[in-house]
Amino acid sequence: MRRLLQSVIGAVLLSALASQVQAQKFPDRPIRLIVPYAPAGITDITARILAPKLGEELGQQVIVDNRPGGAAMIGFGLVANAPADGYTILVATTALAANPILFKNIPFETRKAFAPISLVGVVPCVLVVPPSSPAKTIAEFIALAKAKPGEMNFGSAGNGTDNHLAAEQFNYLTGIKAQHVTYRGGGQVMTDLMAGRVGYVFSTLPTARPLILDNRLRALATTGQARSPALPDVPTVAETALPNFSFYAWLGLLAPAGTPPAIIEQINTAVSAALQHPETADKLRTIGHEIRGGTPQAMGAHLTRELDRWAELAKHVKFEVSE
Repeated sequence: MRRLLQSVIGAVLLSALASQVQAQKFPDRPIRLIVPYAPAGITDITARILAPKLGEELGQQVIVDNRPGGAAMIGFGLVANAPADGYTILVATTALAANPILFKNIPFETRKAFAPISLVGVVPCVLVVPPSSPAKTIAEFIALAKAKPGEMNFGSAGNGTDNHLAAEQFNYLTGIKAQHVTYRGGGQVMTDLMAGRVGYVFSTLPTARPLILDNRLRALATTGQARSPALPDVPTVAETALPNFSFYAWLGLLAPAGTPPAIIEQINTAVSAALQHPETADKLRTIGHEIRGGTPQAMGAHLTRELDRWAELAKHVKFEVSE
């Protein structure tokens, strides 16, 4: 019995020592930052703002690697199945938490496939309508939509995107019945919205803000807990229609499950330093981020809350479920 106990303790110590040695060598080559979307979107822009300073803090180049497709599941799956050595990191988004309610077959178990590193930031959405809309306020908009159930439509860049999820949550809580129209990307949906072919969109704020300021779209409300400094004259949904309502698009960093804790902590420390760097922070705020950061444990808790949140909404809203 004593020998067995000594063997177990020895194995644990050797494992801890191996992990420590691996972490001491890390990183000795470039790190891939996987963006599960095409270039130019907010996820890609965020990654390209963060990568240089993150690489500087880690002492190795951090390369942004775009892997779009499959409602972001190509990129998600690549990281879930990558070696757990810290050299492949995912820029995770709201879609990671929502995809389990939108797809029957996901080739990994979201709650177990990843090791959390850090939340990066959250970005509010804004409810926008075309200039031709008769609705000037959110109250007028709700009344207009509820007067003709099922006749109004809303656009999104696809199932599981932030504008889709924000709209579904809002529709459920207000009792609005509207048709969901999906597009291949955010640019096309905004073009059709401006032309009046779409009734409304919950756009991420950085995408809509230039069009709002140029009077090509009308902003009715933002989805944050407080008014956005980027649109200070636009009220929140919470203050005008639904108390306690909030929706944020979020971005965080994850590694494959099993990545040594010492490496996770090393990357987390580098992320924290990068987010606190004035130039990086200013650039992120400019595109609409409310910077968060925090511990790996906080990132893990955030992902769990998001998974639970969308699973609960799916009990009340009939989402289109794909294979």
